[in-house]
Amino acid sequence: MLTWLASPDDPLPDTRHALPAGSEAPGLVAAGEDLSPRRLAEAYARGIFPWYSEGQPVLWWSPDPRMVLPVAEFKLSHSLRKTLRRFIAAPQCQVRIDHDFPAVIHACATTPRDGQDGTWIQPELQAAYGAWHRLGAVHSFETWIDGRLVGGLYGVNLGRMFFGESMFSHATDASKIALAALVAFCRAHGIALIDCQQRTAHLGSLGAREIDRPTFEGHLARTVTLQPPEDWTYDESHWTQLGLGTGPVPASSSVTETSPRPAAP
Repeated sequence: MLTWLASPDDPLPDTRHALPAGSEAPGLVAAGEDLSPRRLAEAYARGIFPWYSEGQPVLWWSPDPRMVLPVAEFKLSHSLRKTLRRFIAAPQCQVRIDHDFPAVIHACATTPRDGQDGTWIQPELQAAYGAWHRLGAVHSFETWIDGRLVGGLYGVNLGRMFFGESMFSHATDASKIALAALVAFCRAHGIALIDCQQRTAHLGSLGAREIDRPTFEGHLARTVTLQPPEDWTYDESHWTQLGLGTGPVPASSSVTETSPRPAAP
């Protein structure tokens, strides 16, 4: 039976009680209404995240298996490497962290995506992650060209763990640039794993893979209580984590890419 969280003080159930594979909603753990930073922190520390559609209660999920990106296994293709070298060399191109978080989460919620109707990033979710961002737990990695935000992603940091939430792109490879910057930042700060939540072919092409729930939760237990990074600014020296230098040709153009999480049920 699905657990209903009637009060903010009701604890989330053990993830072993999540609906199993083969059910109508595999990985569904609980439902309720509370989206406070305290509830979000409780959930993420245990590998549970909110995901729901308009008109539904807050649904809490713990999928098994879990899609993760080990930062040591990030696949930097030849074409993406060339793109990054051009981007790094161009003075009008920058990666920024938390420069305009509201714009990033809004773009993630409103950018049209092939095969998806609507968004799972409801207004109340935007408000909830915005509040948690102001408390220092949620961060955006942003791709800027000519003073314009053209792509990015946002996610949650607990200890030495990063949980990716969504990304958007309004210029060619802009979200991939932000993801590469996140990987470089994580390598520089001892964060070994980025949670991607659910499997997509796009993330798989970049090195993400599935692990089982016990393995994922074991990693969380070892990392979420560690001291988080203190400095959330992006330094150009972080690119050396990917073996990148500078090049003479600037980056440009515009397309739209996909989100790491599909529309909610």
